[in-house]
Amino acid sequence: MMTLAAEIDKNGTSPEKLLAPVLSAFWDEPESWTLETYRRHEGYEGLRKALAMSPDDLIAYVKDSGLRGRGGAGFPTGMKWQFIPQGDGKPHYLVVNADESEPGTCKDIPLLFANPHSLIEGIVIACYAIRSSHAFIYLRGEVVPVLRRLHEAVREAYEAGYLGTDIMGSGLDLELTVHAGAGAYICGEETALLDSLEGRRGQPRLRPPFPAVAGLYACPTVVNNVESIASVPAILNKGKDWFKSMGSEKSPGFTLYSLSGHVAGPGQYEAPLGVTLRQLLDISGGMRPGHRLKFWTPGGSSTPMFTEEHLDVPLDYEGVGAAGSMLGTKALQCFDETTCVVRAVTRWTEFYAHESCGKCTPCREGTYWLVQLLRDIEAGKGQMSDLDKLNDIADNINGKSFCALGDGAASPIFSSLKYFREEYEQHITGKGCPFDPAKSTVWADDKNAHRGVNA
Repeated sequence: MMTLAAEIDKNGTSPEKLLAPVLSAFWDEPESWTLETYRRHEGYEGLRKALAMSPDDLIAYVKDSGLRGRGGAGFPTGMKWQFIPQGDGKPHYLVVNADESEPGTCKDIPLLFANPHSLIEGIVIACYAIRSSHAFIYLRGEVVPVLRRLHEAVREAYEAGYLGTDIMGSGLDLELTVHAGAGAYICGEETALLDSLEGRRGQPRLRPPFPAVAGLYACPTVVNNVESIASVPAILNKGKDWFKSMGSEKSPGFTLYSLSGHVAGPGQYEAPLGVTLRQLLDISGGMRPGHRLKFWTPGGSSTPMFTEEHLDVPLDYEGVGAAGSMLGTKALQCFDETTCVVRAVTRWTEFYAHESCGKCTPCREGTYWLVQLLRDIEAGKGQMSDLDKLNDIADNINGKSFCALGDGAASPIFSSLKYFREEYEQHITGKGCPFDPAKSTVWADDKNAHRGVNA
């Protein structure tokens, strides 16, 4: 595959042409979060067009656009809406999952901070489609500045007639509630989120029944990610064919890629699905000066890690899946050669052990024992048999836990042993981390990096 740099040399085009700013088009404008700024950029025009359609036609339109959920699984958004039974005589609910908590994932919070009205407009469109009169935004409670900004945007929307009764003369009534969670990673799982909204301890539910049949308050419920819903207004305003002109056949459209770690230009890069990490690094300035890529995650810490050999993997659902990982939330965490893989995986696993809700035995017990083994290996107290034991415990968690948290905890174990087993062995035979400044020449030119990278 030709790299972006080669394409620039050949065609004389700017690397920024690869990007597709839609949700992030005016993030850098003064007061980008206000209704006035949003209207100036065709805000609520998508809603106007949606209200001119019937709810069933609107669902079919979103389904035909090919929009897939941006929360990790990539499930078709229109199909999720279609699952809601009609004529059942029950209230229908829309719940927006804004409980962004995974290590490395940082797209929904910046979106809400800079452009909250894109979400609110998307919520009104979605509620019209599924015939809902009450929607909820479940926001991670620690992000207080975002909570305040979201409350202000909701107030503006009510005042302008985009929320409340008879919205834009359509007869649609809609109440929007912003709920701040208490900071539990497990509440990012949709059924645990619903339990939390209902005032109970956030723990995953047994399925079936699925939320589309018995969700919030045992009523039909759609649970969508922030970016999924915020992408809908642009599709209605500019057309499904415009949306499908970007990305790939099975993964159309634009999306936010969160680039972080040892890179020269971390941040949000909005591009069509199918872009590669090599292209994004070309745009952002590459790895930090004097260093090279060692390993990276395509979709946050719960997705199997990739290495330098995967730089040209298309970052869409099919491309990443074929390469052995998951696109997830498109959280591209990049680590250079100064990073100890064992230490990084240990920290991630400590996070999953801490955030396990404890409902199921494989996850509750498995993550605990993974942490014990990893800490021993990192400290130079491990044995070679521990590596097989790690793999065995991860296998007993993967696919056997109540929700996907267990799978996420197992992924870094499997992939790090696959690509960096030798580094694990060096910890055991060398009685400690080979990246320790006292034991390695790796740090000779950059001793302070160890403190920042592995602290």
